[in-house]
Amino acid sequence: MNEPAATARNAEVLGRVVSLLRRADLALQSTKEPPLRKLGVSGSLYAVLINLEVTPGLTGAELARTVGVTPQAIAPLVGKLVDRGWVERRPHPRHANVQELHLTANGRRELAGADRLMVHLDRHLQDSLGDDDYRRLCALLADVVRHLPSWTPPTDPPTDPPT
Repeated sequence: MNEPAATARNAEVLGRVVSLLRRADLALQSTKEPPLRKLGVSGSLYAVLINLEVTPGLTGAELARTVGVTPQAIAPLVGKLVDRGWVERRPHPRHANVQELHLTANGRRELAGADRLMVHLDRHLQDSLGDDDYRRLCALLADVVRHLPSWTPPTDPPTDPPT
């Protein structure tokens, strides 16, 4: 492939929504992680804490689905938060072998500091984009989240790579 064609191909690939979403996610992670860690909260721990604030009483399996990780991956995160006294396990009212997860007062206090950072970051994006583009981006991202589960990969293998 000659250089102008390669440059055009690279721009096309990097300009795809799937590529831009990934790059935006990586930029978000690298931006928010250092200030969160200064507070003693990683991005993963923040995700657990904020979801338990929004939906108290989730089980470990429910929390794993909400956060987008496996139950095996959520267990050490929850364990770390329980050890810190930020989350407590309570018996499930209907299932003896299941525990619900709840924030403690200390967990809510730690979450408040981390959430202030996330609100500040979100406001920065809103200010940078402007109110109309910010609202439009929120709506478009919500549409992406809604439409992604309906995609099915093609059953036929690709024949030739695009040129």
